[in-house]
Amino acid sequence: MERKDNNPEKCNGVEDDSWNDGERPQQVVVGVCAMEKKSHSRPMLEILERLEEFEFIHTLIFPEEVILQKPVEEWPIVDCLISFHSKGFPLEKAINYANLRKPFIINNLRDQYTLQDRRKVYALLEQNGIPHPRYAVLERDSPSDGANLVEYEDSVEINGVVFNKPFVEKPMSAEDHNIYIYYPTSAGGGSQRLFRKIGSRSSVYSPESRVRKNGSFIYEDFMPTDGTDVKVYTVGPDYAHAEARKSPALDGKVERDSEGKEVRYPVILSNTEKLISRKVVLAFNQTVCGFDLLRANGKSYVCDVNGFSFVKNSSKYYDDCAQILGNTILKELSPTLHIPWEIPFQLDAPIFVPTALGTMMELRCVCAIIRHGDRTPKQKLKMEVIRDVTSTPNRCSQVRHPRWFELFARYGGWEKGQVKLKHPKQLQEILDIARELLADPTWRNPNLEQLRGVLEMYGYFSGINRKVQMKYVPVKDDGACMSQDENTVGVPEPKMENSGTLPPVGSHLLLIIKWGGELTPAGRVQAEELGKVFRSIYPGGQGDDKTRRGEGSHRDLGLLRLHSTYRHDLKIYASDEGRVQMTAAAFAKGLLALEGELTPILVQMVKSANTNGLLDNDADASKYQSQAKKRLFSLLRMNRSLTEDDRVQINPTRELSVEAALDLIGNPVETCRSIHSMMQELVELIDILRCTTGKRGT
Repeated sequence: MERKDNNPEKCNGVEDDSWNDGERPQQVVVGVCAMEKKSHSRPMLEILERLEEFEFIHTLIFPEEVILQKPVEEWPIVDCLISFHSKGFPLEKAINYANLRKPFIINNLRDQYTLQDRRKVYALLEQNGIPHPRYAVLERDSPSDGANLVEYEDSVEINGVVFNKPFVEKPMSAEDHNIYIYYPTSAGGGSQRLFRKIGSRSSVYSPESRVRKNGSFIYEDFMPTDGTDVKVYTVGPDYAHAEARKSPALDGKVERDSEGKEVRYPVILSNTEKLISRKVVLAFNQTVCGFDLLRANGKSYVCDVNGFSFVKNSSKYYDDCAQILGNTILKELSPTLHIPWEIPFQLDAPIFVPTALGTMMELRCVCAIIRHGDRTPKQKLKMEVIRDVTSTPNRCSQVRHPRWFELFARYGGWEKGQVKLKHPKQLQEILDIARELLADPTWRNPNLEQLRGVLEMYGYFSGINRKVQMKYVPVKDDGACMSQDENTVGVPEPKMENSGTLPPVGSHLLLIIKWGGELTPAGRVQAEELGKVFRSIYPGGQGDDKTRRGEGSHRDLGLLRLHSTYRHDLKIYASDEGRVQMTAAAFAKGLLALEGELTPILVQMVKSANTNGLLDNDADASKYQSQAKKRLFSLLRMNRSLTEDDRVQINPTRELSVEAALDLIGNPVETCRSIHSMMQELVELIDILRCTTGKRGT
């Protein structure tokens, strides 16, 4: 066939004059029309080189100066066009060329405008039944379309749709990579700010918790993906290559190998995910297409469609991509160009990725149960809230005011028998009540003053270091107050029939505030160091102490190597206590060699164990725990040395450690008095040292 271009340029930029028109069969000319940075990238050249191995395919690259400066009438004439948009590319010009020459198009050009608008991308995903995160659009550029934003401390409301933190804020333009993730105050607050990779950084943590007030955005639910993003690369509707990488939102550091390339991990797509890939290709009319997949809560969601994308550094992918593209092009054009070509028969062989070195047995799972790191002392204050206004003042540490009962009712206390308040808004309500009561001299109460002092600590609320509990307490038959110790053990939590705001006169509420018990800086270091040591427990990861700390030449071996292969299967569970969650986040930071603040790691890597019934608050065990506490309470209040019968009741299994503890206790009451006396001496000594230090300072 007659050559369709006067100066054909092959993929390597060298002109081919080794054949004449009569010496070679007809050929399909495949043109690449894209910006030079893309058309001369290594993946593109690798694939074009393989396409050249087809007997009837010849490739050429449109020079960038031709694309930008020449009219489309002077562009090379091709049979098949591979063209895609990137920064600076004249997409409308390419569309005009396609309309003029009518080549076979690999990626639909007109639909590439859709890829530039995240709003249109999500609408098309929704229209084609492709799973995606729940989202809402805030359009400030055209308020008539909806720009109603209401911002709260831990949530936002967009045109009537509420998003609780953590949530994601994306600019409308797909070219704008400044994506923010906002964290709840219970996890430390602030936001993670993502951006296009700059060197070894892809995001930074910011203490700013307020959303942006200028520009149009998409807001969507944050998906907990265990710190991993899945990148899917399609070549036609029936082929998808998937890789996982560390999420840029985790700590913002880009993982790179010894050659400076971003580290990717092999991923096998499920049948559902393969169907999603097919739908994306057909919905967006993009044969070669990359998109982001989020694996969360046992499901997969598409959160971004990038358009034309190639896998980097995968010879197998280059082979597959060139083979599929070549067959697709020849299948379409060989009948009209009279090229003798038949569809090759190929087995669809799965890609097997080796998961270990050598022939030793392969470790597939490691399970660990870990306690939290060092913490500050836990402290607790109890006081009774009684409805009987005729009671003796300050009896049983009582604080009498209907607002306590209104608060109890507002959070469902009468239905559950108790309420637990730990969110900043709830703690602020309690502080407001305490301040209001203490403003009146007739309501002065030491416990109430201490309650106010605890809530005013740090100058801000964080649900992971303070919480208030209010429990309903049955009234004794004689109408007397139950002791505070009696209120804490063996007390049932009945549902109240009274649904009104105020209970009958004489009803009791026990208000308990707990604070302290926070993970210390030393505790964070302990957890992080433990994570580093965990890297070396896998066979092949042993070494000297420097290596175990992750500083030696074998830092990529050990358990971290297992995690690299099964990265998306790493699960970290923690109870809802702040010190436990922060320990888990610090452990993950050390194990995975992460950097930066713990808040992003906590939100993405640590799951709440309560929802899975793994840790804490086990309803089946609470009954027996209460019974055990009640028995120990009565046995350890005896003002005499423990007899053999007492020991049998306390320690029926005769555990040696418990026996040793009972020997140390002797007389429980006298031991408590001794401890109390020592504590008083310690406090006096601290006061003396404080006064002495203060005088020296002046």
